[in-house]
Amino acid sequence: MDRTHRKKRSNKLLGGSVALVLATGGLMAATTLGSSAGAAESGQARAAVPAHAITGYWQNFDNGATVQKLGDVQDGYDIIAVAFADATGTGTEGQIEFNLDPAVGYASEDDFKADIAAKQEAGKSVVISVGGELGNVTVDDSESARQFADSTYALMEEYGFDGVDIDLEHGINAQYMGEALKSLSEKAGGDLVLTMAPQTIDMQSTSTEYFKLALDVKDILTVVNMQYYNSGSMAGCDGKVYAQGSVDFMTALACIQLENGLDADQVGIGTPASSKGAGSGYVDPAIVNDALDCLTKGENCGEFKPEKTYPGLRGAMTWSTNWDAANGDNWVNSVAPHVHELP
Repeated sequence: MDRTHRKKRSNKLLGGSVALVLATGGLMAATTLGSSAGAAESGQARAAVPAHAITGYWQNFDNGATVQKLGDVQDGYDIIAVAFADATGTGTEGQIEFNLDPAVGYASEDDFKADIAAKQEAGKSVVISVGGELGNVTVDDSESARQFADSTYALMEEYGFDGVDIDLEHGINAQYMGEALKSLSEKAGGDLVLTMAPQTIDMQSTSTEYFKLALDVKDILTVVNMQYYNSGSMAGCDGKVYAQGSVDFMTALACIQLENGLDADQVGIGTPASSKGAGSGYVDPAIVNDALDCLTKGENCGEFKPEKTYPGLRGAMTWSTNWDAANGDNWVNSVAPHVHELP
């Protein structure tokens, strides 16, 4: 996601912590979601992630897009990724925290937590996202893996988050991040919602660290929503090179994941909600729907047509709910109904 579209949050506003920030553009079968402490205290049972789901990133900052409270997030989003958690600093590698930005307008953290609970009561999942274009959390040994798992679970307990989104764009250690996520799953139970948003380069082959991580945690992985933007041209599963911004780019690159170990319901298509949401790669939502049709039904394909269809494909993701709101909700109003009607 492109840093030119992102204003840094003030460290003063964040109580002196170093905020991890993301510019706009840079990010299984349905799981019955259990309750972490926040939801358990309210007596609320978590809903299931739909078989076909829409994921949207909610911005915990003001960068020129529509400022939303979490409660304002459009109803079409099934998984809401709160962007972002912050690293706690040098000497506590792997540890994360969350700092609610005053710019989004909450009078208190309790009000924010109440919005999380209300979204969950409406059947949505809310996860804490880690990383972004400017954010970095280092997990490269067993101690930092432990710190990551412990601190992420603490945020789930405090805020009621359903799980975590991994959007690390500055390198990732598959061995130790896998260790951290498995430990988190043991703490949270089988209802953990685990999402990822790798860049296209990160999923070109199973030899990349991100792809190795996804396969390593496949048994607890909800969905990988690869970012089909800020990319440039990439090779598809047929060996041909495709330019971003086309049906072929999305379908031929998704095919790499679908044919190399991920289940269809662990694969989603990530695109910007507007041309302002990324440096490059924006496509009209109708093109996203064509790509979904091509992969699930073999219809509306471009030059590339997969050898088989993947009707269980999880769905789609966008950066961000805020940029979508600034663009008249065009993305969610177009893509969400289409995803929810997939076979």
